[in-house]
Order: sequence, then structure tokens, then C-alpha cells
Amino acid sequence: MDTGATTAKTYISETDPRARILAAVAFAIVVVNLHDLRALAAALVVALTLMLMARLPPRATLKRMLTMDGFIIFMLLLLPFTVPGDAMFTVFGLPATWQGLRQAIEIGLKANAIILTLMALVGSMEPARLGQALYRLKMPEGLVYLLMFMVRYVDVLQQEYLRLRVAMKARGFRPGNNRHTYQSLGYLIGMMLVRAVERSERILGAMKCRGFSGRIPLSGDLAYARSDAGFAFAFGGILAALVALQFLR
Repeated sequence: MDTGATTAKTYISETDPRARILAAVAFAIVVVNLHDLRALAAALVVALTLMLMARLPPRATLKRMLTMDGFIIFMLLLLPFTVPGDAMFTVFGLPATWQGLRQAIEIGLKANAIILTLMALVGSMEPARLGQALYRLKMPEGLVYLLMFMVRYVDVLQQEYLRLRVAMKARGFRPGNNRHTYQSLGYLIGMMLVRAVERSERILGAMKCRGFSGRIPLSGDLAYARSDAGFAFAFGGILAALVALQFLR
């Protein structure tokens, strides 16, 4: 699965995964509590800088960001019409307010800054490295295993889905707003669930044949270095600057 990880060594990739996870969580907490648009714009600039430092492919990364924005765009478009305040203009008698527009921009900046930072700091890790880091951060083992299997096999299930869609098209299926389409999509979802269960049983059998006893070794060789302390200090300074910008008038 393409997780955005890069094989080239960068300052981000050389930083301890635990420090990167903690930095991403701290950044998300700070940004969620910011309300000043200047501070939020600065947070987005920080996120874009991290993307460049991690050497994520800009085109593919921004395409993923647009996919995420597609889920919230309708909510953002409706906010100016649902938040009371000073009217900018009216559409079919419904006033769009400046306060609603500001809230929509605020939410958009927060969402993009946080997701982009997570992709740069956490999404650029190899799945096994991410699992080791979460385990060393005392996350529940079951949750870590679930995350690692999901990252490993979500691409397998996607390929299975694409094969089923090709088979449907080969049989003349053309989606539309009718009962046959909904029924066919229901069969598709049901077949995906059946094949996922069958594949999970085969994987479990294969793992038991290899001596799986319910636990996966996740200790790894992680160790904090002096550069990690520098990263934590610099990132803490950035977060402090964002908080200070919040209170500057």
C-alpha cells in the first residue's frame, strides 16, 4: 500500500517515529483551539513546510487533500446561511452572513493544516515502523495489531473491489438512479464482505502455520537521539508561536 513513505532520507524520516507522532498530536490539539485566522494561516504554512521537508509528492498529496475537502465542502458552503450575523447577500431569501463565512474559513484552515501535518509526520512512516512507535507509546496491543492489518490489507481489498467492478462492467452494468443499480451495488457490498471474511480466515490459517500465538513482536530498535530533542524543541517553539499569534491584536 502507498502510504506516502519515501525511501529518501530526510530530516523528518530520520526523526524518531514516537517524536513525530507526539508532535502531530500536539499540533492537532493546538490548531483545534486556535480561532484567529492569522494563526490558522500560519499553521497551514507550517503544515506545507512539513510536507516539503518530508518530500511528499506535492501533486499526489494535494490530490488526497482535495478528496478530504470534498467531504466537508458542502458543510462549509452551508455555514454562511446557517450562522446568524451580519448579512453579506441573500439567496432565495436566505441571508449569508460574514460570521458564517469566517467560521467556514476557520474550519477549512484547521482541517487542511491538521490532515497535511498528519500526512507529513505520520503518513510518511512505514506501517511496521508506525506500529512499533505506537506500541512503545503504550497503545493497546490489540489496537496496534488492528491498525497494522488494516494498513496492510486495505489495498488488497481495494484491488478486489476493482476486479468486481470490472466484472460488473463486462456484464453490461451501467450505474443509474434505479432499483437495478441499488440492488447490484448491494450485491457488490455483500460480495466484498464475504470475500473479506474468507481472506481473513486464510490469512489467520497461514499465520498459525507460521507459529502465530496471538502476539506480534513489535519491540523494534527505537531510541531517542540528540536530534530528536532538537526536533521537539523546535516544534514546541513553533506551537508556542502559534498560540502567541492567537492573542496578538
